[in-house]
Amino acid sequence: MSKPSPRLYVEASLDAGAAVAASEGQAHYLLHVMRAGAGTLVKLFNGRDGEWEATLSLPAKKRVQFDVTRQTRPQTPMPDLWLAFAPVKRIEFLAEKASELGVAELQPVFTRHTDITRVNVERLRANATEAAEQCERLTVPTVHEPVSFERLIAAWPKDRRLYVLDETGGGIPIAAALTVHEPAGFLTGPEGGFAQSELDALRQLPFVTAVGVGPRILRAETAALAAVACWQALLGDWSGKDWAPRN
Repeated sequence: MSKPSPRLYVEASLDAGAAVAASEGQAHYLLHVMRAGAGTLVKLFNGRDGEWEATLSLPAKKRVQFDVTRQTRPQTPMPDLWLAFAPVKRIEFLAEKASELGVAELQPVFTRHTDITRVNVERLRANATEAAEQCERLTVPTVHEPVSFERLIAAWPKDRRLYVLDETGGGIPIAAALTVHEPAGFLTGPEGGFAQSELDALRQLPFVTAVGVGPRILRAETAALAAVACWQALLGDWSGKDWAPRN
């Protein structure tokens, strides 16, 4: 059985006949990890032009190039679901799995009870990109710089529903909440949960809906991924419904 072609995300535009330079990391991966050589077939995507097949070439010493040949998949709409989350110890795992589940934007948020004080955003972007390459999605999630809880709420688009995972039991069952396809996102707290003042502030906002994810106590990253999976199953591209963005 032949091995599947390596699949990589690139920033450059993709079209038949284009020559795309590999990054240093991609060159190392292909030549030293995959043991690829000239003529190896690879698949490329950039989030705009669909997926393309290309041939690996070595035009000069220490240079790796992709010679683009043909499109294998056209660009199609992706679910426009956002995930705002308090950083947790397994934050890289969360970014990876959220990418696999089809989240469009990832926003770390510092809440009152957040223990993590620093976020390696570049590492999170790398995790999200690698996951997108492996799961065959046509886009890579946007990973934002962390913001405070107050800044997130102030900047949140008023026409985008914000589902808050309420660990206190004050939310409605998530399946009952996810009935209307609309721009949406989830907000999940840290392992210690939201502060009461934060929950009180959220409940005053007309675009916020507090939801619950069952009777068991879940780790913060588990709750976030469970919520995203529920949205995908009920309203997203797992549902078989007309989930595509409206113009």
